[in-house]
Amino acid sequence: MKAVALSKRRKSKARATDGKSKPGRNPGMALDLDWVQSLRVNRSAVERRAATIPTRRSVKKQWQAAWLLKAISCIDLTTLAGDDTPGRVRRLCAKGRRPVRADILAALGAGDLDLRVGAICVYHEMVAPAVAALAGSGIPVAAVSTGFPAGLTPLETRLREIELSVAAGAAEIDIVISRRHVLCGDWQALYDEVVGYRQACGDAHLKTILATGELGTLRNVARASLVCMQAGADFIKTSTGKEPVNATLPVSLVMVRMIRAYGEQTGCQIGFKPAGGISTARDALSYQFLMREELGTDWLSPGLFRFGASSLLGDIERQLEHNVTGRYSAANRHPAG
Repeated sequence: MKAVALSKRRKSKARATDGKSKPGRNPGMALDLDWVQSLRVNRSAVERRAATIPTRRSVKKQWQAAWLLKAISCIDLTTLAGDDTPGRVRRLCAKGRRPVRADILAALGAGDLDLRVGAICVYHEMVAPAVAALAGSGIPVAAVSTGFPAGLTPLETRLREIELSVAAGAAEIDIVISRRHVLCGDWQALYDEVVGYRQACGDAHLKTILATGELGTLRNVARASLVCMQAGADFIKTSTGKEPVNATLPVSLVMVRMIRAYGEQTGCQIGFKPAGGISTARDALSYQFLMREELGTDWLSPGLFRFGASSLLGDIERQLEHNVTGRYSAANRHPAG
């Protein structure tokens, strides 16, 4: 039995919501309310399937190291604190450029690997320092926008914040949706909101944060995921990291199955970003297994999969050193952002 059941299969051609279609981007489509309203989620089936994900596959030794190195390349290394400074952001960017100590990479036989994180994620005020620190690295800057984390500032302010972040050099914009639209079932309002954000992003990729811990039900998560993709979101993301409950495997399973369903209908590949509470190498492996089993190997790359994390990298680096030495080291042996 499928955990997420679509009561109606619909074939529809994708159309651009902003009048443009670009390879690698989601052009969006007209809002299909029949499809949205038809969605049902079997919660018990979702929870049973999610519980098996960490146990169905086991990787050890050099194979585990390879999976963890891949995980590093998919990290959005993040600082979203009230006491962020340009100096802290520059240190974070330096860590993003060289996320693992050179001696560990050499011992793993990966010394020539051009390893770097997927992106650096910051508030708008820190975009310019991050862009300057990452010049020539190929690492994009992601800016959280639209009144992050609550998303309750005036719409004009939210749109202008996106435009300013893009002008400052952000290549990716992580927006937060208005949760009230989901809780009230106002799917047209949610669609129109995300279409506006998509237009404000221009060439920057749009990552929509659903704040799933505040949406009430898995059915709401499925419906919000679909509406955001129909509106042109390039990624859907679980959480801001500020909610009481952030990324979980059941919620992630529902979202990735909606990505699969949307891809079957439109041919578009949508990215997925779990965020909040993912802090250990074991967590990273579980989410990679989920992507591999549900969506395939295409989704094991930073173009379609990211972790939103601040402490995950440190634990992965400790695990990689354990792979080399057989011992777990203190966290202070690994330079942090």
